[in-house]
Amino acid sequence: MLDHLIRGVTVVDGTGTTRYTADVGIRDGRIAAIGEIDEDSRTSEDARGLVLAPGFVDPHTHYDAQLFWDPYATPSLNHGVTTVAAGNCGFTLAPLNPSRPEDADYTRRMLARVEGMSLVALEEGAPWSWRSFGEYLDALEGRIAVNAGFMVGHCALRRYVMGEEAVGGQPSEEQLGEMLGLLHEAMDAGAWGLSTTQSSTHADGDGRPVASRHARPEELLALSRAVGEHEGTQIEAIVAGCLDQFSDDEIDLLVEMSVAAGRPLNWNVLTVDAAVPERVPRQLSASERARKAGGRVVALTMPILTPMNMSLGTFCALNLIPGWGEVLGLPVPERIARLRDPEVRAEMLRRARSKEAGVFRRLADFGRYVIGDTYSEANQGLTGRVVRDIAAERGQDPFACLVEICAADDLRTVLWPMPTDNDPGSWALRAETWQHEDVLLGGSDAGAHLDRMCGAPYTTRFLGDCLRGRRLVGPEQAVKMLTDDPARLFGLRERGRIQEGWHADLVLFDPERIDAGQATLVHDLPGDSPRLDAKALGVRAVWVNGVEAIRDDVVSGAVPGRVLRSGRDTRTVSTR
Repeated sequence: MLDHLIRGVTVVDGTGTTRYTADVGIRDGRIAAIGEIDEDSRTSEDARGLVLAPGFVDPHTHYDAQLFWDPYATPSLNHGVTTVAAGNCGFTLAPLNPSRPEDADYTRRMLARVEGMSLVALEEGAPWSWRSFGEYLDALEGRIAVNAGFMVGHCALRRYVMGEEAVGGQPSEEQLGEMLGLLHEAMDAGAWGLSTTQSSTHADGDGRPVASRHARPEELLALSRAVGEHEGTQIEAIVAGCLDQFSDDEIDLLVEMSVAAGRPLNWNVLTVDAAVPERVPRQLSASERARKAGGRVVALTMPILTPMNMSLGTFCALNLIPGWGEVLGLPVPERIARLRDPEVRAEMLRRARSKEAGVFRRLADFGRYVIGDTYSEANQGLTGRVVRDIAAERGQDPFACLVEICAADDLRTVLWPMPTDNDPGSWALRAETWQHEDVLLGGSDAGAHLDRMCGAPYTTRFLGDCLRGRRLVGPEQAVKMLTDDPARLFGLRERGRIQEGWHADLVLFDPERIDAGQATLVHDLPGDSPRLDAKALGVRAVWVNGVEAIRDDVVSGAVPGRVLRSGRDTRTVSTR
């Protein structure tokens, strides 16, 4: 007897082949039958007019902590994501050195700063009871509703071995050997491989460059070689040039790390903008050089425009513009005084529009900002209005106008930059870029930057756009890009397709409605901390390992997800 039977559904199986109509039966967590099915089932449903797809795979998340208080990895699961890759950018909650209990606090403060997580939620929502990476994985086993795989973070390895010297110091030969031992131990326990960052934007809770940024190439290559000694492993790496354009040295490093491991290396995020046509070929030259050298470098790129709000009052991307951090880091009264100084504003604008600002130049057109939440009587009626229009009414420069609006709210005003790359040329360039063999959709950062952005709904929004919007790719190809493509990159065993005998990770949706609602601020984290959330539209149900986890955007209470461990649940994707 089947556990569940889905009758008369349109199957888009993840391989990119033409859709077809069939019954699909689920038994013991697997897809038991596809076709015309007469077998009895415990439950069934008529799915005529609906589409059944494999569960979506999000290749870049930061759910490492959130899964402890939210086993459903919301809102990703709501939007059809059944498998998440976490432990990215060099940041993980394990291992923790048992001789230094203060390391847990350091890690929490680092994650709060660099990944925009709630410090209160990190302190109250996770048990922090582990020491080894394997103990961390065991703490999640059996209590999550999505499948989750985890890289082991370079910063955690360095901190465990070197303590405070991890920031600014270089490991001795003995310390490097200990780091390698920890990495091997983590991969033996199921870590998917190594994640690391060299990005100039990544700072710890004290504002200092995070530990992995101090690693020299020889350290990174030694760790990469260790990754290659384990089955089903990967590398994820971030360098400063990920935000704009790689330097020659960065390309050399990414290529050498992949070649040393004999494993794919992925990075994020490839920003596609027709106004900067040289960026895509420059970034993808790393992939082309890697293939020639016997490696593989894969770029993650988002298929939607994900709004990210800004603020002059709290840490955000504006702080990362060269020269802005020293102003925006001042106490609020002094910060307001400095921002009101025309000479200070002129210098800030000059730096923001300079080449050194890289991709952050996109944030410097303040006339295009939309005012979000306001908090003072002086700003009543401004929510939803464009700064350029307000500035014209007041006879002010847009940046000066924005500063005055924010000053009236003691800098608490929420600001929404309008995207500069929402033009037909940029969308055409995206569609072309997606066809590259080393470009993969993803980069949601789900679980991070919680009150600033909501990237998790990219799956449903992209499908809605493909079915009823720009239609840049067909639905069969769109589903493949969200399912089989990332599953094959990570070597997931028997996931990513609707195929008899494979795991029953499935999404049932209405093709006339599939989409994502607007992001709204909710207070549902431990400590009543805020985050942005977005409803899934048109998703009828989501199954994880054959068990219904979501029905009509409501969680079922079941926790059928698995911690996916390298080797057991992933096979090696070799570059050689």
